[in-house]
Amino acid sequence: MIEKILLAVSGLGHAEEMLKMLKEMPSIQNAKVTVLHVVAGQSTTAAMTAKWEEGGKILANAIQSLNLDPTQVSSILREGDAKDVVCQVAEEMDADLIIMGSRGLKRLQSILANSVSQYVFQLSSRPMLLVKDDIYVKRIKRVMVAMDNSPTALNCFKLGLFLVQGVSGGQLVLANINTDVAGKSSGVTEIKPDKNSPLGSAVAEAERQGVQTRCVTSTGNPGQEICRLAEELNIDLLLLGSPDRRPSIAKSFVDLDRLIGASLSDYVRVNAVCPVLLARTVAE
Repeated sequence: MIEKILLAVSGLGHAEEMLKMLKEMPSIQNAKVTVLHVVAGQSTTAAMTAKWEEGGKILANAIQSLNLDPTQVSSILREGDAKDVVCQVAEEMDADLIIMGSRGLKRLQSILANSVSQYVFQLSSRPMLLVKDDIYVKRIKRVMVAMDNSPTALNCFKLGLFLVQGVSGGQLVLANINTDVAGKSSGVTEIKPDKNSPLGSAVAEAERQGVQTRCVTSTGNPGQEICRLAEELNIDLLLLGSPDRRPSIAKSFVDLDRLIGASLSDYVRVNAVCPVLLARTVAE
């Protein structure tokens, strides 16, 4: 399911740490990794040469820190606009997953700051794992999937199940947010889903594959509750379906920040206290 990973590095090391944690998971150990660094164009030959040298060092340091089997890793150093190059290379190599660092800016701030991760998040059709600068990357044992009745949630579940398989002490947390009841957060409630429900079918499939599951529910704003559950349950990796490449614009919102950053995935990628994997395409 994840055989080819594109790791876009900037020299800060956050994305590299995330990949190292993923590579400890049995399901990811055989995945091929392409490490990409993009060099911005310069006005003079001397400045361009210096940038190429700096970029080469960033790539070399990243590969050294990953300490992977040489047969599993390759590198690309390319000139251009990082936003466009990451998307282009992902298509060229047919990446199953893109891993990038993120400053965790809201969408309006990201647009004004010319954010690379925000641009790729909006335009790429591939699963994307975002690692904010201000979070601590941990070994991955507890993976949470935001579940509803949508096809994208089912795809997320399949991806989460794939990731957790074989992890010692691993647990797949299936979280459902009830938005039909108005009011404040109801807190974390353990549930045993009906066997004939989509959630019950997911639990049965996980059990057949030997993966420990835990089902929880809460009531309130979906984005806020997903982030709160991830923090309270000490989740190491959060999976969320993101069916649309661009957030819808809700014209009834009067607040500009909410207007431009209205999607659930946009809210969660900014506010979650753990790495967030946005599942874009159908899991196979």
